[in-house]
This record gives sequence, structure tokens and C-alpha cells, in this order.
Amino acid sequence: MPIGLIALALGGFGIGLTEFGIVGLLPEIAREFAVSESAAGYLVSGYALSVALGALLLTAALARFERKTVLVGLMVLFIAGNLVSALAPTYGILLGGRIIAALCHGAFFSVGAVVASEMVAANKRGSAVALMFGGLTAANVLGVPLGTFLGQQLGWRSTFWAITVIGVVALLGIQALVPRTAAAAGGSLRAELAVFRRGQVWYSIVLGVLAFGSVVGAYTYIAFTLTEVTGFAATAVPWLLVLFGVGTFVGNYFGGKAADKSLDRSLMLFLAVLTVVLAVFALTAQSKVATVVALLLMGTIGLAAAPGLQVRGMKYAQDAPSMASGATIAAFNIGNALGAWIGGLTLAAGLGFVSPLWVGAALALVGLAVAAAAGASARRAEPTAAAQAPVGVAASEIR
Repeated sequence: MPIGLIALALGGFGIGLTEFGIVGLLPEIAREFAVSESAAGYLVSGYALSVALGALLLTAALARFERKTVLVGLMVLFIAGNLVSALAPTYGILLGGRIIAALCHGAFFSVGAVVASEMVAANKRGSAVALMFGGLTAANVLGVPLGTFLGQQLGWRSTFWAITVIGVVALLGIQALVPRTAAAAGGSLRAELAVFRRGQVWYSIVLGVLAFGSVVGAYTYIAFTLTEVTGFAATAVPWLLVLFGVGTFVGNYFGGKAADKSLDRSLMLFLAVLTVVLAVFALTAQSKVATVVALLLMGTIGLAAAPGLQVRGMKYAQDAPSMASGATIAAFNIGNALGAWIGGLTLAAGLGFVSPLWVGAALALVGLAVAAAAGASARRAEPTAAAQAPVGVAASEIR
């Protein structure tokens, strides 16, 4: 594999660390700026909303520019946002820094995936893209708990300084090792936007919102749950988050295998199991043993749906892959924001530190109902689409 893929993966690692590395540090940040737990959670939900905005708008706006130049510019934006966060004297400026860094997230992965695929032979493109996204997975497995540990030992600002350094190294690597590629061929934005007229595209978007909202709604405030309900020491939180990260790695791998075998059925299964896992976690959060098991399962089942959701979005918008990719990333992050926001509302209402887990269970249950409806709708449409297809067109090719 070309060494330039390592530079792209490092950029993905830094972005993944920025997104969730703050989760384990929310208690410290809330204390320093004298804000509530729910207000601290806006540092996660605000980031997620900005990712959604950048995934759609920046990807479309930058489509006609040379891709390496775009990636370098996005990394500069990423570095600037984390530098502002590291130096932030107030909560508002910290939130602003988070938003600046978030704007590059979706566009970086959308453009980076295309660049990675063009750096290798056609039969190795899947592995190349997987390697680039491996940086994001590595951030969940190792970066988030290590970032939390660093922040607890040297202050939460040290985590942002470390992310800034990672961004600089990734920027230099991309500049030196990633080849220049042609800009995307000029297409019709109206034609790409036309995919949003399709019901199944909207089903996929809503499923992405609900599936990720359920996991992140629970995960955003997990440090409070672990320390205030389960009774773990704050110093144990980074190592407990390793369990969640390991789960995401395992779930991402096996979720992709399951999606290949049966897309809609696997999504329904994962959402059903996730509902049960989060509900049982909420009921047993006072038990340290049960909490350890639940954290691992929450990461495994919660992220197992991600490959299937990405595939589903592409399946029903094959003629507009860039827009479909951006819409999928946007849906995930709108879900992140929704889950964190509703979880924050329950905390502000005094419902306790297990209430975000119940929020997650409720969103997963609604997602299960939507998945069932989406599958039923797709099955009803198949005979009609097959009847309308021209001779020589297979039903499996109909979008």
C-alpha cells in the first residue's frame, strides 16, 4: 500500500480523536467553566451538527477543486479549530473552536476516500479506503481513552494540544506523500440533489440519525454515569472507554460481514439488540461487572450497524455517490447531536445519570420500527420496479 495512505489515516485518527476525545473530559471542562453537565454536552452535539453541515456544504462547494489541495486546506482548518480549543479562555470560545474543527470532518472523509481509492489498483480500492478509515477506528480504540488519560493528568487542554500536533504531522504527510489528482468531473448539482426525492434515501438518512443518536446519546455522558452511578474513580474512566473502543472495532468488522449477507435484516437485528443492551445497562448501571460488560456490548452492537447504513445509503443513490456519502455522514452526526441534546435535557430535568441510556434505548427502538418500515417499503417496490425495467436490466440493478 502507498505510504500516503498512512498520512490520510493519521488525519482520520486526529479527526476521530477530536470528535469523541472530549467525552471523558466533560466533567473537568464543566467544572473549569462552571457550566452544567448538559451545557458541557453541547461541545459534542455542537461538533456533530457542524460535521453534518460541512459534510453537505463543503463537499459540494469543494468538488471542483484539485483534491490534494482540498485535503491540505481541510487539515489547516482542523488545526486552527483545535488550536483555538486549546487556548480557549471561555466556554463560548471553546465551543467555537470545536465548530471550526468539525467543519472539515465530513468533507475530509468524503474527499479522502476518493483520493485513497485512486492511489491503488482497482482491485485494492476497498482495502485502501478501509485503511484510511482505520484511523478513525483506531481513535475510538486507543485515542479516546489515551486522550482522556492525558487530559486528566496534564489538564484537558493538553489533549487539544496533542491533537493539534497530530494535525500538523498529518498535514505535512499529506503534502509530501499524497499525489495530486484531477478535480471531480463537473456534474449537475441538481441531478445529485434529485436523489433526495427517493423515499428509500430518506429512510436511510433517518435510520442513520436514529442509530447513531441512540449510541451517542448514551455515550456522551458516560463519564458521569461511570463515576456518579457505578462508582468508578475518575482515573478508571480512560481504561473503561477502551472497552467501548474495542467493541467498535469488532462491531465495525462483523457488521460489514452481516450487511453483505442481508442488509435490512442485519440492521433490524442490530437495532433490536442495541435497544435491549442499553435498557439493561440502565437497569444495572450500579453494578461494576454489569457495566463493564455493557460498555463492551454497547460499542460492539452500536457500531455494527455503521457499515450497513453506509452501504444502504449508497445502494439507493448509486448515481450520486458523493452526495450520498455526504448525506450519510451528515445523518450520523445529526444523530450524534440529537442523542447528546436529548440526553442533556434529561439531565437538566433531574432524571439522573442513567437517563441518557434510556434515551439511547428509546431512539434505537424507534430506529427498529423505521428499519422494518423501510424494508417493507423496499419489498413492495421491487415488483413494480422489475415490471417497469427495460428488457435486459436485472432487478438487482434497479435503484
